[in-house]
Amino acid sequence: MGKRFLFFLLTNILVMTTIIIVWSAITHFTDLGGTFDTGGPGLGIDYASLMLFSLLVGFLGSFISLAMSRWMAKKMMKVKVLDPDGPLSAQERSVVEKVHRLSRAAGLAHMPEVGIYQSGEVNAFATGPTKKRSLVAVSQGLLNNMDDDAVEGVIAHEVAHVSNGDMVTMTLLQGVVNTFVVFFSRIAAILVSRLVRSELEVVVRFAAIIIFQILFSILGSLVVMAFSRYREFHADRGGADLAGRDKMAHALRSLKAHVERATVNDRTDDSAVQTMKINGKSGMAKLFSSHPDLEERIARLEQR
Repeated sequence: MGKRFLFFLLTNILVMTTIIIVWSAITHFTDLGGTFDTGGPGLGIDYASLMLFSLLVGFLGSFISLAMSRWMAKKMMKVKVLDPDGPLSAQERSVVEKVHRLSRAAGLAHMPEVGIYQSGEVNAFATGPTKKRSLVAVSQGLLNNMDDDAVEGVIAHEVAHVSNGDMVTMTLLQGVVNTFVVFFSRIAAILVSRLVRSELEVVVRFAAIIIFQILFSILGSLVVMAFSRYREFHADRGGADLAGRDKMAHALRSLKAHVERATVNDRTDDSAVQTMKINGKSGMAKLFSSHPDLEERIARLEQR
């Protein structure tokens, strides 16, 4: 269920890197300036201009990523969008009815798009730039391996993400993270470029900006992943309000059972296991996990 964040982060890194490459090419290979290296005393960096540039690029990249999130999710996962007014199978009709019923219960004025993607993984996700333009998609593996109550609990969790506006909140947080990524990657690139001969300085700075941009984006994802884990607990509570605590807890236990079953058989279907092991990370790897441990999610829901 962490695909919405994966799509957003991947798109964000690609968009940010593209913006920086284009801007760096313009500023380094034309006479437009914009290197923020004044050559003055101390570090000789125009911090005010650099911060303004970082804010503009950081939030531009974040909002472009948000705008592309639904489209990219459909393309990457090959989601079949279900037309509620068109011919549907009994299974497809059931999914549409659940999403619409739970969305109305959540007070959504506009029904999310509903989709199914062909995958053996037991998964689902919600994404979209606004509540009016959201998508809730479930995998065929989820429908094949979970009972009706568990499916409803999973869908309620995803609808809660839409209702809570998690993608917009994440976008604002990502914009702040992007701002610092751009700011410090430029400073680091300027400092590194001063360590080489003057004839190599432009090329080294251009390459260093891209490298530091990617490295700092990865570090910045720690903050975004921490936020993601917090919002998962919140979405569990929202799902419990919509579908009932028993169905939400049953959905989490069912997911845990499938994870454990896949772990036993991971030699035969490793790709599915890695997708489902959203709680299988330990140690430092947990910092890069978009989801908290399933045991903890179940415990918090039951203690509520």
